[in-house]
Amino acid sequence: MWQRILALVRKEFLALFKDPKSRMTLIVPPMIQLLVFGYAATFDLKHIPYAIYDEDRSAVSRDLEAAFAGAPAFHQVAALSAEGEIAPLVDARRVLVVVHIGPRFAAKLLSGRTAPLQVIVDGRNSNTAMAALGYVRDMVDRFNRDWIAAHGLQGPPAALVTRAWFNPNLESRWFFIPGIVGMLTLVVTMLVTALTVAREREQGTFDQLLVTPMRPGEILLGKALPGFLIGIVQATVILLIATLWFHVPLLGSLPALYCGLALFLLSGVGAGLLISSLAVTQQQGLLGAFLFMVPAVILSGFATPIANMPEAVQFITLIDPLRYFLVILRKVFLEGAGFDVLTDQLWPMAVIGVVTLGLASWLFRHRMY
Repeated sequence: MWQRILALVRKEFLALFKDPKSRMTLIVPPMIQLLVFGYAATFDLKHIPYAIYDEDRSAVSRDLEAAFAGAPAFHQVAALSAEGEIAPLVDARRVLVVVHIGPRFAAKLLSGRTAPLQVIVDGRNSNTAMAALGYVRDMVDRFNRDWIAAHGLQGPPAALVTRAWFNPNLESRWFFIPGIVGMLTLVVTMLVTALTVAREREQGTFDQLLVTPMRPGEILLGKALPGFLIGIVQATVILLIATLWFHVPLLGSLPALYCGLALFLLSGVGAGLLISSLAVTQQQGLLGAFLFMVPAVILSGFATPIANMPEAVQFITLIDPLRYFLVILRKVFLEGAGFDVLTDQLWPMAVIGVVTLGLASWLFRHRMY
C-alpha cells in the first residue's frame, strides 16, 4: 500500500517541480510577499510631516516647538505665519499634522490657567490620523510634565504609567509577521492541493489513475501528502526569516507550534482537496482556492479583531482554520505559550481537518464513479 502511495507522491512532486513556472510560483512569490508585508504592513509612523502656526512667539511656545523638532518621528515642513496657509498644506497632503499655538499661550500657562493647543490632522486615512494624534498627545504630555517639574507645581492627582506586555516597544511588525506565516502557508498549501485532482482531469490522466491498483483513499492520500510536506518546508523557511531577518522573538514551545502547523495544514489540505474534487479544470480549482482564501484571511483576525465583528460573522469564523492558527502563532511567538495553553486552539483545527478530508474523500469517490 505505502509503496503505491509513495509512488503517487513522487509523481506529484515531479509534476510540480519539473515545470519552471511551478517552481517559481512555489518559492519566489511567498518570499517576496513575506519581505513586502514584513516591511510595509505596520501601524508604526516613522515619518510625520507637520507644520507649526505659532501666534504667541514666546519662549514657552518655542520650547514646545523644540520638543516636536527633537522627536525623531516628526519632520517639520513649514512654519506658518497666517491661518490661511493651513488649508493649502493639508489639501496638498504636504503635512499630516498642523500644531496651532494660540496668541496667549505663555500668558495663560504662567498665570496657572489651562492653555488650549489646537491640533489639525488630515483625517482622510483614519488609522494614520489616530496614530498621529497619539504621537502628538505623547509630546504634549511630556511638555506638561516638564513644565510642572520646572515651575514646582503640583502634578495631576493621577499619573498614568504604561507598560506593554509581550511587545515592550509596541512594534506592530511583531504582531503582523507571525500572522503572515500562517497566511502564506495557507496560500501555498491551497494552491498545491486545489489544483492536483483538477490537473489530472484537465490533462486526461485521471482515467489512468482509476485503472491502477490504488484504491480511492490511497489516491487521495497520495494527493494530500505533497501539499502537506511543501507546507511544512515553506512554513519552516518563513519562520526562519521571521526570527533571523526580522528578529521577531520566538519565546514559546517549538513542538507546540509544529503540532499546530500540522493540524492547520491538515485542515488546509482537506479544504484544498475538497475544492479540487469539485473542480473540473485547473482554472475552476484556482478560482475556488481564492474564493476560500480571501474570506479565510479576512475572518481570521489577521488585521481586525474578531471581537469587533458582528455576532453572526463571529460564528462563521469558527470554521476558519486560520483563525486558530493565528492565535497559536502569536501566543507561541510573543507569549511563550506551550501545549497547556493552546489545547483549545488545536482540537478545532483537527475537527475541521477530519471533516474536510472526509468530505473530499466522499466527493472523490462519488465523482470518480
